[in-house]
This record gives sequence, structure tokens and C-alpha cells, in this order.
Amino acid sequence: MVGLEMNDWKKIGLGLTGFGVFFSFLGIIFFFDKGLLAIGNILFISGVIMTIGIKPSLQFFMKRSNFKGTISFGIGFFFVIIGWPVIGMAAEAYGFIILFSGFWPTLSVFVQKIPIIGWVFQQPFIRSIFDRYRGKRVPV
Repeated sequence: MVGLEMNDWKKIGLGLTGFGVFFSFLGIIFFFDKGLLAIGNILFISGVIMTIGIKPSLQFFMKRSNFKGTISFGIGFFFVIIGWPVIGMAAEAYGFIILFSGFWPTLSVFVQKIPIIGWVFQQPFIRSIFDRYRGKRVPV
């Protein structure tokens, strides 16, 4: 269980990732403010790298099956930095969905087990949507 221990680097990484998501959310709320979005992107990327480590991050982003998502996310990041936040965020959203699509089945199982919110996700209509992806669950 070495990978599950929470050392100081992982705590800082999770904090940076959280602040990155928060600043990106603020940037979207404030009509795609390019400064907030750029800060959010930098914090998010640095937080992910600190949370899982440099070598595993490079292995994840450079995996052959993740090239399309990595390139799309990188192009979106570039567009946000140069001042085209709407196009950049659209490209980043596409890249994010492609990169992390393997985690959606695991996330759906997790969401269904949350005490109050899980009840909503266990309703027959929503559960049928989740059950389509249950067989593709990725071990995390």
C-alpha cells in the first residue's frame, strides 16, 4: 500500500490541484478571464504532477492511447496563455475528457456510494446510464 500513503508532496499537490480547479471555475464565471484561467491551468498541471509524481505523470501523458488528449489539452493551454480563452477552454475540455475517460466508470461507482448524493445516482434512469460503463471499470 505504498502508493496510498499521503506524504507532504501529495498533500501539496492535492491543494494545488484544488486551487487550479477553483481558479479555472472563477475564470469561467468571470466571462473567460484569461488571467484566472492561466493561473488555474498552471496550478492544476503542477498539482497533478506533484500528486502522482513526475515519472508517472510523463508515462500517463505520453502513453500512445493518450496522445490525442494530451495534444488537445496542450493546444488549449497554449490558446489560454496567448489570450484566446474560449477556444482554449474548449480544446482543454475535449482533451480532459479524452485523457480521463478511463476513470469515469470508477468515478460512477464512487458517486453511487456517497451517502446523500448516491441516492440520486441510484435511481433507475441514472443507474442504467452508469451500468453501461460498469464492465469497463478500470482498477485504480
